[in-house]
Amino acid sequence: MPLVKRVTMVTVRAPATVANLGSGFDVFGIALRQPADIIHVEKAEETTIQVNGIGSNYIPTSPKKNTAGVVAEELDAPATITINKGIRPSSGLGSSAASAAGTALALNALYGQELSREELVWIAAKGESAASGEPHADNVAPSLLGGFTIATPDGITTIDAHLDIVVCLPEITVSTRNAREMLPKSVDLHSHVQTVGNAATLTAGMTQNNPELVGRGLSDSVVTPTRTNLISGYESVHQAAMDAGATGVTIGGSGPTMLAIPKKGKSREVASAMVSAFLEQGVNSRAYQTNIGPGAELYL
Repeated sequence: MPLVKRVTMVTVRAPATVANLGSGFDVFGIALRQPADIIHVEKAEETTIQVNGIGSNYIPTSPKKNTAGVVAEELDAPATITINKGIRPSSGLGSSAASAAGTALALNALYGQELSREELVWIAAKGESAASGEPHADNVAPSLLGGFTIATPDGITTIDAHLDIVVCLPEITVSTRNAREMLPKSVDLHSHVQTVGNAATLTAGMTQNNPELVGRGLSDSVVTPTRTNLISGYESVHQAAMDAGATGVTIGGSGPTMLAIPKKGKSREVASAMVSAFLEQGVNSRAYQTNIGPGAELYL
């Protein structure tokens, strides 16, 4: 009779994500090949959390206040959870979502719960309430499923898109809760029509791996303009990226990350231009030349 390996520890690599993408507020998201969090889980009598890496001193380790801890409670899967942060908190790159998504995938495997990845999205979304005040799936969906995702209460659509992406993270902190509080409470009909058209254009671009269409579809006249004042030098960096060969630029999530869609072969120029433009405003930043990548990876 063959021996069955008893799983006692699971490791997951959970990728950074960018949500909203301008016109797809609280709906669209993409997974990035880099950066990422590495999460280790072991069975335990009660859940404890340890956080290391970038910005770890700002992340609560109380299970009720940490997205990973909320996920463990939702799955009724107590564990010793160690999170090695490669994604800076309050970056607009889905840092809290990566912890939630990675932990959901890891605990599902550790306890043999056999939930699908799409089912885990909604568990991880509840974890997000610890960071943003309410559950939402726009970051956890791509972190678990990869590619370009469209998350609605009726389900999740995934498109296996392959596009180059530049994300530039300035040394500025933006609170997700504050960024949500400043949003407009209503939208006029013209803005609504414009947003629907841009979202459709972006989605078509993702299906065709067309950077020109995706860049055009990032345009948004409702959410993005209310948040640009939170990012010092936003307009200058936006223009610099476009001049260097971007087809479109927007805020990553609630910020302060700025995302650009470069024309083919222009990632280096766009990244350099964005960093230089921030520096001219007295702001240091780091740019990632990356692309749309797969979802969380599981290691037993």
